[in-house]
Amino acid sequence: MQLSCNGVRLEVEVHGPDHGEPLLMIMGLGMQLIAWPDGLVEQLVAQGFRVIRFDNRDIGLSQAFDQLGKPNIPLAALLHALRLPLKAPYQIADLARDAVGVLDALGIAQAHVCGASMGGMIAQHLGFAHAARVKSLTLMMTTSGHRSLPKESLKVRRALLSRPRPAETPAQRFDNIIDHYVSLYGVIGSPGYRPEPHALRERIARGVKRSFRPQAVARQLVAIAADTHRAERLPRIKAPTLVLHGADDALIPVPAAHDLARRIPGARLEIIPGWGHDLPEPLWPRLAHEIAAIAASAGRA
Repeated sequence: MQLSCNGVRLEVEVHGPDHGEPLLMIMGLGMQLIAWPDGLVEQLVAQGFRVIRFDNRDIGLSQAFDQLGKPNIPLAALLHALRLPLKAPYQIADLARDAVGVLDALGIAQAHVCGASMGGMIAQHLGFAHAARVKSLTLMMTTSGHRSLPKESLKVRRALLSRPRPAETPAQRFDNIIDHYVSLYGVIGSPGYRPEPHALRERIARGVKRSFRPQAVARQLVAIAADTHRAERLPRIKAPTLVLHGADDALIPVPAAHDLARRIPGARLEIIPGWGHDLPEPLWPRLAHEIAAIAASAGRA
């Protein structure tokens, strides 16, 4: 369904009974709400949650911001490296206000919040800037963004910045886009939980058919780069917090998880062997259990 959230039209899905504990799930860079696997959502509903997933602004079926144009990524990277002011089309703080707007539109005063990757950055903003709305925080495969943290390898960076091969027909373009994302998942996905190749292609194809907005991904990437003062605000977070990270995350190396847990008072850290930067099916029961456990601790607080 389409809802007006913070003045932005967002695509929102709600799963589970009205009496369930609200769980707001925030996805990462360029990723649509369907990147939260249906099977994981079902397991969370079985844990007693009312699961809310949505497309961030500019992504999926939510309102596009094409009028803001395509950012100059090389220039943005240079300004970021030189620690010079970087103007983003919109801010991570704006995406956090959108997320609060989802709760407002649904009439929810407080929710448990789970964010993955960029979604975890948005969730951090909810934790320190909208604390009254957050019952518990699960920060999954994400980072404080502090400049001292190790970066992804050159191999990963090349995979991220690569583009699908040129195509002569729409069908070939579609296939090339799928090939591109299969290759990317091969670099950043979980080495301990490799998906069945056909299932991976089908999942990627479903997302591309639903929406494909590469310029929006570039705008969100600049928003991440411009969000340089998040780390120093993390000690303000009061909600019970769980940091979940893969021991084999090639995109956001595991020291980022230790850094997050150190900066957030009372945060609990779980490092999962074999897990990379994706949501493999064998880990769904573990992830659902961990999210339920931190939510339960909030009820006891």
